[in-house]
Amino acid sequence: MPSRQSLEEMPALNLTSMIDVLLLLIIFFTVGAKFVEAERQIELKLPQVKAAQALSAAPEKKIINVYADGQITFEHKPVTLEELGERLEKARSQYRGLGVLVRGDGSAPFQRVADVLAACKQSGIADLAVSVEMAAKNTDAVR
Repeated sequence: MPSRQSLEEMPALNLTSMIDVLLLLIIFFTVGAKFVEAERQIELKLPQVKAAQALSAAPEKKIINVYADGQITFEHKPVTLEELGERLEKARSQYRGLGVLVRGDGSAPFQRVADVLAACKQSGIADLAVSVEMAAKNTDAVR
């Protein structure tokens, strides 16, 4: 068996790079804290506001009714398609985000409802809705 002539040396830890990183972090946070402190020392009185509310309430959606006989009403007054377009453009000029609800009679020809929807689109109305009613659940209705 060979004899050991040399003593084993203990491995040495080189802490130089770790100390460098720690010193850099200390400098970074110290300088950063100085900037925050400088911000706090600025004497500035900020304006105060109450709870934010709209200056005026948005108008309700305009309702257009299409009856079974093809008659169209806008704001409870009978109108033609041309008059409807003009009135919608006038109402939209007052409020750009105007909404329209189209209520068509179930037995009315769909072409008439489609014409009303087209008039709304030509007037620049983006918020369009069509009103429908949910049918009652009846087991004998569909076979």
